[in-house]
Amino acid sequence: MTAQPASLIIVSRHRTAALKVALAGVVQMDYPNFEVIVVTDPASAGAVRGLGLPVKLTEYDQPNISAARNIGLQLAAAPVVAFMDDDAVPEPSWLSRLTAPFTNPQVTAAAGYVLGRSGLAWQWRAMWVDSDGFDHPFDAGHQTSLHRGTPQRTIKTQGTNCAFRRDAVLALGGFDEAYTFYLDETDLNLRLAAQGGVTAVVPGAVVHHGFAQSSMRTQNRVPTDLTQIGHSLAYFITKHGRNPAALQKHVAHQRARLIRLVLRGAMGPFTARRLMAGLQQGIALSKEPANHAPLMPGQTPFLPMPNTGPRPGCLLIGRSADRHLLEQQAQAARANGHIVTLILLSRGIRPHTHRFTENGWWEQSGGRFGRAFRNGQRFVWCNAQERRQIEARRLRELRPINSIHDDEKKLNNP
Repeated sequence: MTAQPASLIIVSRHRTAALKVALAGVVQMDYPNFEVIVVTDPASAGAVRGLGLPVKLTEYDQPNISAARNIGLQLAAAPVVAFMDDDAVPEPSWLSRLTAPFTNPQVTAAAGYVLGRSGLAWQWRAMWVDSDGFDHPFDAGHQTSLHRGTPQRTIKTQGTNCAFRRDAVLALGGFDEAYTFYLDETDLNLRLAAQGGVTAVVPGAVVHHGFAQSSMRTQNRVPTDLTQIGHSLAYFITKHGRNPAALQKHVAHQRARLIRLVLRGAMGPFTARRLMAGLQQGIALSKEPANHAPLMPGQTPFLPMPNTGPRPGCLLIGRSADRHLLEQQAQAARANGHIVTLILLSRGIRPHTHRFTENGWWEQSGGRFGRAFRNGQRFVWCNAQERRQIEARRLRELRPINSIHDDEKKLNNP
């Protein structure tokens, strides 16, 4: 059966290096029928053109993620639109799994799972959200599940890993551009739920999210400005909220977050006070919600990304001391069209990290006896053959691994 067309929209602003890595991961996806739409600033647009990829590219350099996403929506030619951030990289199986529930005509949205920058822990899994903007995590299990929401409670999608039925979103006027940042997807989730939409939670659809530095946060996720968050909170609660005390509860949560950062030494008390002042300023600038006029789809034809679809994958595993040789092997495998995973083991129990590199392959490194996932055992006592099998079994759930290459004699003596 031919895969239904899908449009992948990536919004980026002033993060050229991260965007290029994201696109390097996107072209390795196993979905055979998708187009890529990039909405970004002029400098990054020039870098994307230099990659020579057939993408729909448009320049937009304003700090309004909702407006940028609406630009992407109007360029999308496919019935299903997916969104991913520029500081994220998808697993090769991501789009295939995320779009699969849309064969059910009742499904209007889908939410996947997000791994953090270490590749060792979940940053985001299944979550309900209520009309006051509060999150409620829940265990969705391991299989795709469908959930019908209401105007008071629905599944919350995360902007770096979500998909929607395009016409349903266009009919609602797209993303509300009053949310320049924060709660923009949540607002859309509640509006879709009010129309009777069903959201799929897809645990197997995984992206890795790096949380790159932006105008709103540092590399270590420390906020630099809460004005837009304050504005979005007040606007959201005016639009959807039912509890008069909800806004002050959100303010208390933001204050508690800043206090934790001060106690951790991530910022000083004067910075925390400045941020709280910005939050209150944003709340004061909030306005009354406006009506949403439907968006009209553009007339640009579907532009499929070539040379995508299922392909073989290989796992290279060896000692970190042999990095140079293993990287040469990884480069050769990539040139032959393989999805490459390189695992570099050192002595000891150092926890592993896992990331997609600018070289175009996945790389995991850590101690031979270290844990490869945060909720796993702290010490993995095993020989080289057992370690190889453990890692191959875990990674096969996300990407193809058809062959394994190692030097067992060296691995047993790292």
